Amino acid sequence: MRILHTSDWHLGQHFMGKTRQAEHQAFIDWLAQQVRQHAVDAVLVAGDIFDTGAPPSYARELYNHCIVALRDSGAELVVLGGNHDSVAMLGESRTLLAQLNTRVLPGMAARLEDQLLVLKTRAGAPGAVLCAVPFLRSRDLLLSQPGQSAADKQLALQEAIRAHYQALHALAQTRSAELGGLPIVATGHLTTVGASASESVREIYVGALEAFPTSAFPPADYIALGHIHRPQKVGGLEHIRYSGSPIALGFDEARQAKEVLLADFDLAGLKAVTALPVPCFQPLATVRGRLAELPAALAEAAAAGTPGCPVWLDVEVATDDYLADLQARIAALAEGLPVDVLRVRRARGTAVAALQASAGETLDELSPADVFERRLAAETLDDDLQTRLRALYREVVAQLREGDA
Repeated sequence: MRILHTSDWHLGQHFMGKTRQAEHQAFIDWLAQQVRQHAVDAVLVAGDIFDTGAPPSYARELYNHCIVALRDSGAELVVLGGNHDSVAMLGESRTLLAQLNTRVLPGMAARLEDQLLVLKTRAGAPGAVLCAVPFLRSRDLLLSQPGQSAADKQLALQEAIRAHYQALHALAQTRSAELGGLPIVATGHLTTVGASASESVREIYVGALEAFPTSAFPPADYIALGHIHRPQKVGGLEHIRYSGSPIALGFDEARQAKEVLLADFDLAGLKAVTALPVPCFQPLATVRGRLAELPAALAEAAAAGTPGCPVWLDVEVATDDYLADLQARIAALAEGLPVDVLRVRRARGTAVAALQASAGETLDELSPADVFERRLAAETLDDDLQTRLRALYREVVAQLREGDA
């Protein structure tokens, strides 16, 4: 049995005024080619197929194109919902997609056995038992208890997720034995202890669960995880993996090697995991330096671009001088080069920090958390109250994001 593990596509992402449609189209075409070339039996997408709960029409079209392309390539497709995905939107077409060799698990199922799937080989024979675990929302697992502390909520949620995995794995063991001892694969969309995240990864259990302990996972032969965009082993374990996102979803991911994972199994369990490097379909780069140093740095970055596919740039100016026409100066330096400057910002030096109130920063340079921290810093508050306000702020942001999804 050969499974391809991928996650965090974020179809429909709008990145600083740019669409990622062409990149995602190129990735899907590449993926279908790899599935055919490597005779993949099943493709697992471990959450965040879309970037928002209400994706634009072109993103839905890409999703449909992918389903048809993978069906034509001969592989079964399993799509798990992530924290960015809408359970209702993903679930609305699941009955139809089941006729196209695609199974969709948008959220926690009402019956646990509905999350237990038998994956088949290209020849139609049972090849593995799948514990299909999408993003588990705390409201699906817990009832709020009055007087619970943050620590109590964290422990309760951690235990509820662990119990969900263990119960599903027990069903999988029984089903595996009935089918002659098939390997057991599990999925998940969450942060685990020791996972290294990036700026574009949202907190998903804000104020309740920072990371799920690796030891709380069941003893599956392979655990295919999503949510973290950097591909990595968890705790150095070969069988617990994040595949990462197939394209860079933020400038901090520009230097990451993107990949999908091939997991091979026999009746003894996991045989090998092989990383397939994903080509870079849209170069991104961050350029840093003083104004005098930027011409050389921009020229170096431009070497990765072409007139038809310019490099998207994040320019950080390392200077303590306030320049009202900074955007215009950078635009002039980049003129004629195969680059597209998406963001210009000032380095957060001590002199710049002192001038921030009068520096005319735009909201493009600040995250919502930055704005909140600036407002908090303007008040004289004790440490306990600041900690409490930060926790309340994160909870409000989490509720808004979950509402959008």
